[in-house]
Amino acid sequence: MRRLGWSRGLVALLLAGQLAACGSTPRIPYTAGEAAAAVPVGLDPTVRAYADASEQTFTEMSARPQNGRVPFAYLALSGGGGDGAYGAGLLNGWTESGKRPEFSLVSGVSTGALIAPFAFVGPEYDAYLKDIYTSGIASTLVQSPSFANVLFGSGLFGDGRLRNLVRRYVTPDLLAAIAAQHAKGRRLLVVTTNLDTQRAVIWNMGAIATSGGPAAIDLFTDVLTASASIPAVFPPQLIDVQAAQRTFQEMHVDGSVVTPVFTLPQSFLLRDGRFKAGAKSDIYVIINGRLEPEFDLAQNNTLSIVERSFTTASRARSRATLASTYAFTRANGIGFNLAYIDETAPSTSNARGFDTGYMRSLYEAGYASGRTGTFWRKSVPVAPLVKASVTVAQ
Repeated sequence: MRRLGWSRGLVALLLAGQLAACGSTPRIPYTAGEAAAAVPVGLDPTVRAYADASEQTFTEMSARPQNGRVPFAYLALSGGGGDGAYGAGLLNGWTESGKRPEFSLVSGVSTGALIAPFAFVGPEYDAYLKDIYTSGIASTLVQSPSFANVLFGSGLFGDGRLRNLVRRYVTPDLLAAIAAQHAKGRRLLVVTTNLDTQRAVIWNMGAIATSGGPAAIDLFTDVLTASASIPAVFPPQLIDVQAAQRTFQEMHVDGSVVTPVFTLPQSFLLRDGRFKAGAKSDIYVIINGRLEPEFDLAQNNTLSIVERSFTTASRARSRATLASTYAFTRANGIGFNLAYIDETAPSTSNARGFDTGYMRSLYEAGYASGRTGTFWRKSVPVAPLVKASVTVAQ
């Protein structure tokens, strides 16, 4: 199966926009004031925060490991769809190298959000990461698209298959393991995009796991699903919240709509003063995709132009986020470590996306790299130098 053209699906949806509006499901309206005061039903307000909130807002989400002598290690996982197979393989190979640390803090966006819980609890869950991306189950996400959903639903694959896949792996045992690590001061964060407020939301997943019961499993599943819900491809997640005496639903989608990878809150990245990192600290960023510009002759038709534009914009945003993070780490004595899919990985010229064969080869490429234990880059790549070639007519 060739890569599903997300941009092509989006264009089709735009062309059918007026009809889709007629068939959309009405929602309970609420005000901007209620949105500002909204809290997930039955949970403390500190379970989440906007990514652009003040530093003080993130106090409860700050990792405070009980063993202060262990170096602080922060793992940030990006979006990337089926390319998440690379990050899964990289982590499992890193385990085999014997050099993988215990992470004090793990964040995930989109496909990175699906990896994050297992990376957080530790190597004993490595088999789950391999299964998600290489067993073939992920390929079922994009089989048999329903174009009726273009007109009457909210996603090309609108039958709940993404949530069902997530729910398959979100078990009571997983939540218990996450809650146990949360109690030790470690933190697991996942990013979604609130379409109603047009802001990225950071969820404290350990706090959700700690709340216990079926409601915790449902919300944990909803947040992971929302973070990976590519707009117009998979339906958004409607999350129950309350403000004052009213209960309503927020609409959440893919976290990468706002940020391709969550390294630090904007308030940290934009500050002028120094940040007290404490003991030796390192940030490890895994980009589940390619960063460097690639030459490819763009075809002069609408769908190709849109698809190429989306890819270009995504890579540019990733590099901008990484550049800000790199500058912050250098100013504050924090180790910067970056991994991404480079030219040594399988080509994307044929099958890609959620194609099982492609994901398996990408997993193996990540695994082989991770086993070396020396795969980290210490800076952000710049545009590659391309030698010019000139053909002279005879």
